[in-house]
Amino acid sequence: MISVILLGAGNVATHLYKAFSKSETIAVKQWYNRTRASISSYANEVDITDALVELKKADIYIMAVSDDSIEKLSQDLPFTNRLVAHTSGSVSMHDLDKKNQIAVFYPLQTFSKDAAINFNEVPICVEVYEKQNLQLLKDLAEALGCKSHKITTEQRRVLHLAAVFVNNFTNQLYRVGHEICETKNIDFNILKPLIAETAKKVQTITPYMAQTGPAKRGDKKTIKKQLKLIENEEHEVIYKLLTSSIKKTHGQR
Repeated sequence: MISVILLGAGNVATHLYKAFSKSETIAVKQWYNRTRASISSYANEVDITDALVELKKADIYIMAVSDDSIEKLSQDLPFTNRLVAHTSGSVSMHDLDKKNQIAVFYPLQTFSKDAAINFNEVPICVEVYEKQNLQLLKDLAEALGCKSHKITTEQRRVLHLAAVFVNNFTNQLYRVGHEICETKNIDFNILKPLIAETAKKVQTITPYMAQTGPAKRGDKKTIKKQLKLIENEEHEVIYKLLTSSIKKTHGQR
């Protein structure tokens, strides 16, 4: 049984708690957050606290807090030589105070509190400073049903950058599409099968091979017509930028 203490109460922390609680080989001994009210609804399930001095001893302390809070929280921990891991995609492992053993346990997924997550499909990127802790992190990922990947800090940062493109930027494009539909009172749901199929294709072929559309074909007439339809200046900038990028990728002028 792996004993865990969870630090933080945001989206990642909440989903990790739910996943840890379902595992038969993980025991969540305690859940800390500086604002007790944020986790008070779980008080009947797990020991909660808003005082660092009350933290119990555990195999690992998972810091699922904002990037800006990681360094200070690690400094404020009132113990030494225990295993502490953060969950950030972009913060260096070395931002953690080395009075403790340090590591990273980064679930590469998008988390929203109200959206259920199947952890069996979440890759966990792990990084350790002390080699003897690698197996525990792998075991923790396995206990969640996840596949773990040992990566470096630089690889994790690059992965996080790539994730911003394929997730955050893509979601913003969904929002642009939603806005365009709204201008003509069109139901955005009509586009959802296309969204699903686009995501499905890159599971089996490369994004390069999956690309379709007027920019890839070099269809100047369609591009010109669509630009005339765009009423929002910002949408036009995005359209032109992505069209140019696709054309360059696929050798169109």
